[in-house]
Amino acid sequence: MKKFLTLALALIMIVALACPAALAEEKSEYNVTVLVWKFDDTYGSSVRQGMIKWAETIGDELGVKINLDMQDAGDDMAKQVEQADQAVSKKPDFVIINLAEPAGGQTLVDKFTEAGIPFLFYNIPPSEETYDSVVKDSGSFFVGTLPREAGDMQGEILADLWAADPAAIDLNGDGNVQFVEFKGVANNPEAIARTQYSEETAVELGVPLEMVTDIIVADWDTTKANDAMLSTWQAHPELELVFANNDDMAIGVIAALNQSGYNTGNAGDPAITVIGVDATDAAIEAIRAGRMTATVKQDGDEMGEANIRFMMNWLLNGTWYEGLEDMYNLNDDGCSVYIPYAKITADSVG
Repeated sequence: MKKFLTLALALIMIVALACPAALAEEKSEYNVTVLVWKFDDTYGSSVRQGMIKWAETIGDELGVKINLDMQDAGDDMAKQVEQADQAVSKKPDFVIINLAEPAGGQTLVDKFTEAGIPFLFYNIPPSEETYDSVVKDSGSFFVGTLPREAGDMQGEILADLWAADPAAIDLNGDGNVQFVEFKGVANNPEAIARTQYSEETAVELGVPLEMVTDIIVADWDTTKANDAMLSTWQAHPELELVFANNDDMAIGVIAALNQSGYNTGNAGDPAITVIGVDATDAAIEAIRAGRMTATVKQDGDEMGEANIRFMMNWLLNGTWYEGLEDMYNLNDDGCSVYIPYAKITADSVG
């Protein structure tokens, strides 16, 4: 009898390791640690709120309770590593990771893999050099966006405006559009792609662009973008267009322009073209008021929902994608999905 019980326990452990769902289905409550790059990012906050909302909604659908323990790394990878250690000590059922640094994922993977805690990544992809080992080889998953899509849409928006009324863009009438790019951070794949393809796509579609200064890195931050735009505007009053990697920086740019009477939204006041990314509430209001030209929607609520759905699919069924085919399109790498962007202009916001 003793030998039989030992064999039975061994078989139970093998089944549990091979298929996490084997034991997880009986649980009525799940504890989840969410490691967040930084709380004071506007788009990131919309994803967090989405996760909170959908944890309750999906929990009700499944008849379980999902507890989210959100941790703010404050844009500090070393702090996020400490938070990972704390998470391991608490032994949550799952960890959702918004990397503080694209190249820093392997350290977290090693910790959670050793502890037997499943995890997925969202929003900020691991660096290209580490992606395979951090996501694919670890058996994890990534919920993100196609990096170049936002840049392509920014360029397409500009091209549509140019085709409709070139004089409204080319304020000095020299046949070129003098512009500058506000980049989020130097080594972020999203920032790199948005910066590159906003310009390349616009040029391919016939807009004659002329960059007046080096790319400005403003760390996704409103205040830093405002300060940089004040000096750039003073040095380059011929500027006619700003592409910003996110709306927070675009709002900072507009605040700087307001000091010179530009982009006030008041009838008769001059304005240059400002196109951002994220479709934050502040950006939508600025577009409605005529202070900002357009943005590209990055749907934080939908990303928050996807994080919770893929997590629970793994915990309950032992698979990331099977069963969610009607909701998401799996990428060719077999371990990621992209949440689509959408163009937001004055016409679309009413």
